[in-house]
Amino acid sequence: MTVKCDLNKDGIDGHTKVDMEKPLFLKQHATSVSGDSDSVTARAAEPRDEVGVVRVTKSHEWTQVPDWPALRPQTADLRNGSTVTEFILVGFEHSSPSTRALLFTLFLALYSLAMAMNGLIIFITWTDPRLNSPMYFFLGHLSFLDICFITTTIPQMLVHLVTKNHTVSFVSCMTQMYLVFLVGVAECILLAFMAYDRYVAICHPLNYAQIMSHKVCVRLVVTSWVFGMVNGIFLEYMSFRNPFCKDNHIENFFCEAPIVIALSCGDLKFSMKLIFVDAIVVLLSPMVLIVTSYARILASILRRASSSSGRGKTFSTCASHLTVVVFLYASAMFSYMNPRSTHGPDKDKPFSLLYTIIMPMCNPVIYSFRNKEMKGAMGRAFGRGRLA
Repeated sequence: MTVKCDLNKDGIDGHTKVDMEKPLFLKQHATSVSGDSDSVTARAAEPRDEVGVVRVTKSHEWTQVPDWPALRPQTADLRNGSTVTEFILVGFEHSSPSTRALLFTLFLALYSLAMAMNGLIIFITWTDPRLNSPMYFFLGHLSFLDICFITTTIPQMLVHLVTKNHTVSFVSCMTQMYLVFLVGVAECILLAFMAYDRYVAICHPLNYAQIMSHKVCVRLVVTSWVFGMVNGIFLEYMSFRNPFCKDNHIENFFCEAPIVIALSCGDLKFSMKLIFVDAIVVLLSPMVLIVTSYARILASILRRASSSSGRGKTFSTCASHLTVVVFLYASAMFSYMNPRSTHGPDKDKPFSLLYTIIMPMCNPVIYSFRNKEMKGAMGRAFGRGRLA
């Protein structure tokens, strides 16, 4: 394409339009002057690799070269493909060394305590023949899910608290996200089944053995695992369907889906909308079932209980269970159902810590260690250990 530039004494006419973002390749030729003409014509030669700055003094004629991809300057923009091979987990990187040492000690203690308590519950519920009711069957699987959940995130965070290398590979981030999805969704579904089990046991005691048979309990546990696997595949696809062309710094201590999606290109709103809809199904639906079950349990027992002490015990048990559920689901809802504009490192990390380490540690205390039968089973287990 040829662009005519008419010059006057003051320089280039202000009405001349030249696309200055396109490179101009010029080669000066011998000029011919005829008559009284003051115009000098310089013709553009074939494009070459040398790009120069031309000082214009008279009227010139330019040839603008097409914007060939090979001639474009290299930039940091990676929008043409997924070139991210690793992520950097920022976590507590900006904290002082003394703060990181304190956090390492605290989280290591919490992790060890959670592993010990949940491991003890698994051992007791699976070895004591007296704890063969559906409630303890579900508690054993809940403890197993808690161990899997904290193991996918906390050990990595502990390592990053004492090392300077916070990078994780692309595949490792995908694997961690899938395990968090799988175990987290399975636990949400299992908590709903546990609440339903308590509802049937208290409100329909005569039909409890028939309704909650061992076969039904196994099917419910398998359903929670299968639903977690399938839902994890869907969420994994939605998180990594777009190429990554932005910053690879994740402002958290593990690969969390909303933060990872925000680093990708493409239609982010579509991915976040689908994850929002999925969160409604996975979080709100079980929570409604749990709250409804405990509300009916509370109403049924309060009608039957004649003494104030019995009512107080019932209220305490239901309140503690509902507290665990509310904290777990509220923290997960904040992470996966809130707009990204309301998020930030200072807000995301406390909620992530709540459902990744605090809740797995509280579940054994709330659901098991306050139970008389569980206390008796632990006494028998420790008694056998001392005798051995």
